[in-house]
Amino acid sequence: MKLSSILTIAIVLLVWASLGEAKTQAKKVNPQTITCYNRGGKCFLKKAKCPIECPTVKPKDPNAKGCFLDCYSPKCEAVCRNRKPNCNGLGAACYDPRFIGGDGIVFYFHGKSNEHFSLISDANLQINARFIGLRPPGRTRDYTWIQALGLMFGSHKFSLESTKAEKWDNEIDHLQFSYNGEALIVPQGLYSTWTSPNNDLIVERASSKNSVTVTVPELVEIKATVVPVSEQENIIHNYQIPSNDSFAHLEVQFRFISLSPDVEGVLGRTYRPDFKNPAKPGVAMAVIGGDDKYKTSSLLSADCNYCVFSPEKNVAREGSMALEYGTLDCTRGIGVGNGIVCRK
Repeated sequence: MKLSSILTIAIVLLVWASLGEAKTQAKKVNPQTITCYNRGGKCFLKKAKCPIECPTVKPKDPNAKGCFLDCYSPKCEAVCRNRKPNCNGLGAACYDPRFIGGDGIVFYFHGKSNEHFSLISDANLQINARFIGLRPPGRTRDYTWIQALGLMFGSHKFSLESTKAEKWDNEIDHLQFSYNGEALIVPQGLYSTWTSPNNDLIVERASSKNSVTVTVPELVEIKATVVPVSEQENIIHNYQIPSNDSFAHLEVQFRFISLSPDVEGVLGRTYRPDFKNPAKPGVAMAVIGGDDKYKTSSLLSADCNYCVFSPEKNVAREGSMALEYGTLDCTRGIGVGNGIVCRK
């Protein structure tokens, strides 16, 4: 066989192989089309195709971004987003604990160990946090972390807690739930889901263990992940974590669908249109107080001095604000942290 014939056959085979590979890749990235079914959203029954970068709503890799259609966005377009909390995004509460408010300002609220504080208090939604912590010798205040969240909406109560772990093990689930006073079991496994009898609360695993998304339709979505205090954090901040406790705690991010202009709480007040944040730009670890205003008697109580939760009034949401969250846009040279405002 002539050399030219051999080369021709080789080229044809390479072309066929390339075409086959292209078809395989096309099958892999064929984007889903998703539809909004939230009647209260601006995009009700609108359809959108997922981006190539995140072609599926529920990727097999829990760390991959999934396709999401925000039914309350005026654009009604599908976008890519993480299923786990973004600690540098709006509505985040992470670390010891560091918040990013609705105004985009980073601030710290220390609270006290083994006490409860209202993060959000609105007419139809109450979200409290239980803090855990420790106070090394010579320190005047506790180091604290968010150990549990308590939600109240309508006549329902839900809690999400991180269980104590002497030694951290990623292969053990450290999440515990309750609904209306009863223990709630959400089976382990990626995307395993529990839905309340009235479909007004959805808990979905964002990974097989230790990470969930909690949704109260029309009100709030919460991404929560259990993490320990890392050895590096312990060294950098001199927490002096004891050897028999990893101080397992929650990293959370809130997305509020609707809040009234009168919303209160450690985090909620930052979403008020008239809120003036006392945290000054350029101040490292700006701390906002309010222990006396937002302390509650328990995880599922709305008895703080500034709490406004009153579901019995059945307040209409006509005057509410549609509030979206995302990561801060700091492309103008202003970084997240140090109490700095970034453009939203």
